[in-house]
Amino acid sequence: PYAKPSINKRRRGRGGGRVNAIQTLGFRTLMLVVHLGRLGVFVGRLARASVAPPSRVRRFVAEVFDAGVLSLPIVCLSGATVGAVLGFQSYVALARFGAEGSVGAVVGIALIREFGPVLTALLVTGRAGSAVAAEIASMVQTGQIDGLRMMSIDPMHFVVMPKAWGMLFAMPLLSALFIVFAIAGGYGVVVHLLGLDPGTYMTSLEDAVDFHDDVMQSLVKALVFGSLMASISTYRGYTSEPTSAGVSAATTGTVVVASVAVLLFDYALTTLWGV
Repeated sequence: PYAKPSINKRRRGRGGGRVNAIQTLGFRTLMLVVHLGRLGVFVGRLARASVAPPSRVRRFVAEVFDAGVLSLPIVCLSGATVGAVLGFQSYVALARFGAEGSVGAVVGIALIREFGPVLTALLVTGRAGSAVAAEIASMVQTGQIDGLRMMSIDPMHFVVMPKAWGMLFAMPLLSALFIVFAIAGGYGVVVHLLGLDPGTYMTSLEDAVDFHDDVMQSLVKALVFGSLMASISTYRGYTSEPTSAGVSAATTGTVVVASVAVLLFDYALTTLWGV
């Protein structure tokens, strides 16, 4: 009873699908540019609020406690387990070539250059970054941000600035603790479980790690990742929709966007550092 569509209509249908795909890609690209621009403006406002009085020292200390001290258990435990696994796998792989004496060097370089700052950033993003975004988004939903404006209090200075600087300050310290516990975890497995001489492990670690190439690279990455997490989490919370769905979207978006940004910037920094 129904006639089949002609060949020309089918061709137009397929062409229309390609046009729609291109339109969708163009729209998403434009929205990405818009969000990057808004994020840049937001960071500029945050930088301006950071130099404006008063100092908000008490709120800064409270945010350091929330972002740093409360993240210690998961960071230290994860560091020990990652170091243990890395030490075990490195020993097994190097033992095939009779180079198990270099396990300390492999563990140290891998942890200090890459795993330490990257995994710490991902862990802190999932725990502290999402909490910051959810808290600010909840303040937007309940009208607390508008209430601060009505009382002539800049919410960017009173709420956002202490949280951003608290995360930025805590990130290098957490990364250093992650690396220390990871090296200790690798030491425990390789020395006490697999029987490698402790002097060999520590000597290879000390000989391989260079302050400029390794430690400074780790510190720069931790600071960059901390800046990314602070900017993205506060931006997503501050610009969220004043609904419960907006709070959920801000929290989820913070974890996704910050994690992807950390991985992308890690590749860029690693490449530029080696040039």
